[in-house]
Amino acid sequence: MPNPTSHTAGPHDFGSPHPDPSDLAALLADGYLGSVWLTGQAPSRDLRRGRYTPESMKHPGKMLPTIPRYAIRTYTNPGDVVLDPMAGIGTTIIEAMRLGRHGIGVEYEAEWVAKAADNIRHTVQAGVPGRGEIYHGDSTALPSLLPASLHGQVALVITSPPYGSSTHGHVRTPGPRRGKVRKINHKYGSVSNLAYRSHGELADGFTEILAGCRAVLRPGGHVVVTARPYRRHGELIDIPGMVVAAGVNAGLELVEECIALICGVRDGVIIPRASFFQQKNIRDAIATGDPQWLVQHEDVVILRAL
Repeated sequence: MPNPTSHTAGPHDFGSPHPDPSDLAALLADGYLGSVWLTGQAPSRDLRRGRYTPESMKHPGKMLPTIPRYAIRTYTNPGDVVLDPMAGIGTTIIEAMRLGRHGIGVEYEAEWVAKAADNIRHTVQAGVPGRGEIYHGDSTALPSLLPASLHGQVALVITSPPYGSSTHGHVRTPGPRRGKVRKINHKYGSVSNLAYRSHGELADGFTEILAGCRAVLRPGGHVVVTARPYRRHGELIDIPGMVVAAGVNAGLELVEECIALICGVRDGVIIPRASFFQQKNIRDAIATGDPQWLVQHEDVVILRAL
C-alpha cells in the first residue's frame, strides 16, 4: 500500500499547493481550466473505445471517463488510492490505473462487478502502471467491505448517485428485425438498488455511503461527486443539493461546486451530445407548453475530509 502523500490542489483551492507542473501541463493540454471542466470534447463512445470491453457498455449510467481522469490528476499523486463506492463497470478504477494510481471500487450489482473485473483485466493487459480491485457489496456499510489496510489511506473518492431507476440508455431504430424505436440498456437490474428508492431514501442511503467514505479517507482527502437535477412528473428533483446536504451530514466539508461539460465546445459553439430520448423528451415538453432546457453538464460537488 503506498504511503499517503500531500494532495494537489483543486482549481480554486487557493490555500493549498499548486498541482505538479507536469500534471498541470497535461490538464491544460486537455483543455481543462477553472471551475468549468471541458470534459465533453469527445463523445463517450470514442473515450471508451479500446479502453473498456464492449459488453460493459450496457451499463445504464456510466460516468464520462474524462471526469474521473481530470479529478484524479487534480487531487492525487501517482501511487495514491482512489475509491468509487458505486463503481458500476469501474470507470473510476480504470482511469486511476491508467494514471498510475491504485483504483478501488465497490459495486452492489453482481453483473456490473463482473463487467468491472473484465475491464480491470483488460487494462492490466494493456500494461498500465496502476493497480485495480473491485469488491461486491452494499456501500452503505463501506468500511466493513474494504480491508483494514485501506482505512485512512484513500486520497480521493469519485462517484455519482443514480438519477432514478431508468436512464436514457441506448436507442434502437426501426428495421427489418428491430421493430419500432425503443430503448435498451436503460434499467438498473436489482429492485433493491438505491435507484429504485424514493428521493428521501436515496438521500439517507447516500449519506450513509459518504459517511463510510469519510471513515476510509485520509485527512484532507477529497470526495468528488457528479450529479444533475432531473424532472419527475414536472417536479424538479435537486440531486446536487441532496449530495451537498448528504456530504455535510456525513461530516465532510464542502470545498467547491464546479461544472463538468458533457457537450463539446468548438470555436465558442456548443456541440450537443444528448441522447435521442433526451432530445425527444425536451421537444415533447416544449410542445405541451412546458419550456425546458437540454442539460449539457454535470454538477460537480467537491468535499473534503476534515
